[in-house]
Amino acid sequence: MFDVQQVSFTSDYFKQCQDVAIQMIKDGKAYMDDTEQEEMKTQRMAKQESKYRNTAVDENLVLFNNMCSGDPEFSNWCMRGKIDMQSPNGTMRDPVLFRSNVTPHHRTGTQFKAYPTYDFACPLVDSLEGVTHALRTTEYDDRNVMYAWMQDAMKLKHKTRIQTFGKMSFIHTVLSKRKLNWFVENKLVEGWFDPRFPTIQGTIRRGVDVDALKNFVIGQGASRRVITMEWDKFWAENKQVLEHKAPRYMGVTTPNHVEVTIENVAAEITAHSVPLFPVEPEKGTRVCRRFNKVYMDQEDAAALKDGEEFTFLRWGNMTVKSMKKSGDSVVSISVTFDPAATNFSKTKKMTWLAAVPDCAEVTMVSFDHLISKAKLEEEDSFQDYLTPVTRTETSGLADACIRTLNAGDVIQLERKGFFRIDKAYGGPGKPAVLFFIPDGRSKGGSSVEKVAKAAAKK
Repeated sequence: MFDVQQVSFTSDYFKQCQDVAIQMIKDGKAYMDDTEQEEMKTQRMAKQESKYRNTAVDENLVLFNNMCSGDPEFSNWCMRGKIDMQSPNGTMRDPVLFRSNVTPHHRTGTQFKAYPTYDFACPLVDSLEGVTHALRTTEYDDRNVMYAWMQDAMKLKHKTRIQTFGKMSFIHTVLSKRKLNWFVENKLVEGWFDPRFPTIQGTIRRGVDVDALKNFVIGQGASRRVITMEWDKFWAENKQVLEHKAPRYMGVTTPNHVEVTIENVAAEITAHSVPLFPVEPEKGTRVCRRFNKVYMDQEDAAALKDGEEFTFLRWGNMTVKSMKKSGDSVVSISVTFDPAATNFSKTKKMTWLAAVPDCAEVTMVSFDHLISKAKLEEEDSFQDYLTPVTRTETSGLADACIRTLNAGDVIQLERKGFFRIDKAYGGPGKPAVLFFIPDGRSKGGSSVEKVAKAAAKK
């Protein structure tokens, strides 16, 4: 791990870029060209030299200065590196290194009217900043030869060593910025920060812990092998970190929840202290309220039967006395509490919530992959494999203390999973919005996922 000492921008070096470009022209390493883009592409493919390739140095300098002045008459001109038009490596066939652009820059405004390309700026800025190793994926292998040529042609004292590694892809995912931008432009996502996006800000909004992200990346190493991974390992790594960071609360899904009456408990609200981290109680506690009427999930209630003993987490054992049903759904249950029970090992564990007026309203949001096909082939068009429904919402109620939490907090709703609070509780009718965080389980999923998937099919 290392700390960021400063943040720099290529635009900090635009003046040096122009100075180095002029020096390259003087050294015969670059020339000016106004060949139309398509014609230039054709010439490069055919290894055919441009008619401007041997233009005199003085004339090239005048043309470069005119281009940099922003004169509209020279807006079609660009500067090309004079390398090797016969090279089997297409990137070495006199690439474009500088081109006219009068659009105001977001940092330098209208100070410059021409800008360096990536192939020009990258080796120069890396050297000026003393970068020892430039990390690049294997798709840049052909361009690495040009990178080295550029640093030599620029007469740079400090040379950068390129370390290549294989790109890591994920199933059901596109990583191309062009393809991701298509989703943004077509308003299928909120933006580049959308939790369905494989961007840093997207995955963090989904609930990825930064430490878990670092652990995962470091664990993959720097192999040159290109791999396509399941998302399971990624989310499983995240879960291991969240287990020790996300405090636990209770919640139930609505509106099909079930009211449970505990016959031998008084009709008064009592407050109890329970640990936020059951296996690490030293990390703090929260208030847990008990009442003779509680809510439980329909799925849990349907799994019980008359006379069965089960356990309400953070409370104790209950025995079912009667159940009222309507079709396959449970309407209500009556139970008795056994305060003397000590055997919890073989009973079903259930979550619950005191049926009191000030429970926190929540909306639990689950996301699916944007792409329905696990691995797209070269000939596949990603637009043909869009998942019809990628966001589903489930309403619910949760512990009242959820109302005090902030956007960005990560919590665990017991037996439901981890959630990141995307929008804090705003009062009655303005529920907290909780983004479900996958946990790496490829089959089954949490109760929230099951409810969401069922809703998506309707």
